Amino acid sequence: MSLDTSRAPVSNTGTNTRGSTATRFGDTVAGTGRAGTRRRRAARRWWRRNRRRVRRQWRRVRETVTPTGYFVLGVAVLSLLLGVAFGWVEAWFVAIGFGVLLLVGLPFLLGSRAYLIRISLDRMRVVVGGEVALRIDVENSGARPALPATAELPVGEALREIPIPFIGPRGTATVPVGIPAVSRGVIEVGPLTLARRDPLGLVRREITWRDRHLVHVHPRTALLPQGSAGLVRDLEGAASRRLTDSDLSFHAVREYVRGDAMRHVHWKSTAKTGTLMVRQYEESQTARAAILFDAVRAEYASDEEFELGVSVAASLGLQAVREGRERFIASQWAPGRVRPSIDGLEELPSGTPAQLLDAWAELEAAEDALPIERLTRGLAESRRPLSIVAVVTGSVPDPSRLRRAAAAFTEDVRVLVVRVETLADPAAHLVDSCTMLTVGAIGDLPQLMVRGGLS
Repeated sequence: MSLDTSRAPVSNTGTNTRGSTATRFGDTVAGTGRAGTRRRRAARRWWRRNRRRVRRQWRRVRETVTPTGYFVLGVAVLSLLLGVAFGWVEAWFVAIGFGVLLLVGLPFLLGSRAYLIRISLDRMRVVVGGEVALRIDVENSGARPALPATAELPVGEALREIPIPFIGPRGTATVPVGIPAVSRGVIEVGPLTLARRDPLGLVRREITWRDRHLVHVHPRTALLPQGSAGLVRDLEGAASRRLTDSDLSFHAVREYVRGDAMRHVHWKSTAKTGTLMVRQYEESQTARAAILFDAVRAEYASDEEFELGVSVAASLGLQAVREGRERFIASQWAPGRVRPSIDGLEELPSGTPAQLLDAWAELEAAEDALPIERLTRGLAESRRPLSIVAVVTGSVPDPSRLRRAAAAFTEDVRVLVVRVETLADPAAHLVDSCTMLTVGAIGDLPQLMVRGGLS
């Protein structure tokens, strides 16, 4: 809690018993020069010690007067000058009237409420459509009763007025507040401000408790079938088309090359051919999944469709985290965010489900970002060992663009293109070397993953 209170200036009073006179040629001469120098030095020392306090008090005075109050004060001063210069009775009347208005507003700022306020929330994360229960505990630490007041609490872009009831001496009160999670994002709650103002709004006094909380509103997600985050479901991995000298899946034998390990020599083939032969293996791979989300707002027909795409991508990424798959989850990089890990891509943290969902809650639409074709090409050229790539985009890109995006990967990489379109009929079909899904609602995704052969 931050509560600003004013202190009375410390006054140093007393008498100086040291001599301030000097005798020269028998005459007594007052040391006015030295006394003036000492006063100036004392004034400079006082200013160095108290300049921050003076500036702080002056800033409080300036902040006390509202823009309307400054207008009234300016009109009063101008009318006073006109009345003095030209003797206009009307100007004197306006100056006195506006001055009285300012003086009448000052008593509304007197007094203070010795409040101790604490803001607590039942949870810091919520799904879209839910609600966060906020509780404001107010304690009157003073020996006098506190009259009802109205506090202001910023909740995201809105400003909520919180009524504080009458609280007796050393009493407490609890004010419950509900925060609906209407849309995905991050809601900043606080700081709470207690304002006192006059009825005309000329002067205002604020006391702020700098207690802030961040509420992450997660997108809706669907629980996908087990194994749908990757193609490989066995413990050792499935063989790929890449050949290696040491692995589990035997492929063929070849002639010995200088530098090959002798433990890989195939002695039966060596005896038959009379030439030293070694084993050759197919490289086995575990499910290394990449989820690529198209964050360009222009690729979606509406904001609802964009949020549907976020929900689909978050569901795929969340399933990969739950299954412990090696994963890479990214979207378009936009200026002002963290630097991209790959050209044009921003990797989302995915250590835990909560961390991943927090990242999706913070994600915003990108403007003037690279198209999805260039992003998939950059991902394919990054030499990441991938077994499946899921690309999530909107309904605006035509099928030819999506085919070009999928063609950037090699044949041993399974490509899944998810095209979201609000209220569209769910569909799954094979286009060239990739599986294309059409999702009209988040509830369609689990069945489409099964129909697409990914479970």
